[in-house]
Amino acid sequence: MANSNFYFSKEEPYKSCLLAMRDTLLNYNTHITETTKYGMPCFCYKGKAFCYIWTDKKTKNPYYLMVEGKRLLNLHLESGDRAKMKILPIQPDKDLPMKIINAVMNEAISLYENGTIKIK
Repeated sequence: MANSNFYFSKEEPYKSCLLAMRDTLLNYNTHITETTKYGMPCFCYKGKAFCYIWTDKKTKNPYYLMVEGKRLLNLHLESGDRAKMKILPIQPDKDLPMKIINAVMNEAISLYENGTIKIK
């Protein structure tokens, strides 16, 4: 497992939440693969980075960091002070919001599938 130290070095409930987030991405689409970029777990769609999993420095709460966030319209995404990317915050002590995650992933992957984001 790529990034296993990232996941397994966390305390509960963060570790379980992060692993569930990872599994959700990897099971979402057969073209999604995991690697490491910038020291972070990075998820690629057909070889092109589209999402990271990371944690907030202050709260330790995990989030999905969407590479093409500025192009995504889902109201659950937050841009903060980021120019390009947006995050989908996740509460580690609650069930994953699967409807929201699926909606965000559908929207993100459609950018790659419809040619808005070029895939090699």
